Amino acid sequence: MGARLREVHMPCRYRIDAERRLVITTAWGRMTFAEMQAHQDQLAADPHFNPEFNQLVDATAITEANISVDEAKMLASRRLFSPTSRRAFLGSGLSILAAGRLMQAFAHIAKGREQISVFHERNAALKWLGLGSLPQNALQIAKQEPGQ
Repeated sequence: MGARLREVHMPCRYRIDAERRLVITTAWGRMTFAEMQAHQDQLAADPHFNPEFNQLVDATAITEANISVDEAKMLASRRLFSPTSRRAFLGSGLSILAAGRLMQAFAHIAKGREQISVFHERNAALKWLGLGSLPQNALQIAKQEPGQ
């Protein structure tokens, strides 16, 4: 069946790679709480989504994450992934990494949740997910902005 690309009408996209049991989410520009929540809703409703899969969230192109502590807690409290899943949050800016750490902390507090870890290097994130690497096109397809 292979990988499936899903377009989200917001500054993010995701791709479900069933072979690698991986969801690749890529976000860019300014992200709001409403957009993050809508992304989670769309992913949960996707018939190809499997909560047992791992996730790589590539937030390196996000310029601003407009999210409060309470909103981060709300996003982290949603149960999309299974307790055996690993979710790697890849970011570059200090505020983006801080938002990822908030999500990580809230998931850690809620026992029986998926594991979340925050990275600033892609290779470290892939290694933590148990992947040596991804084909270049796996990330490029997820990174294409609408109209490309």
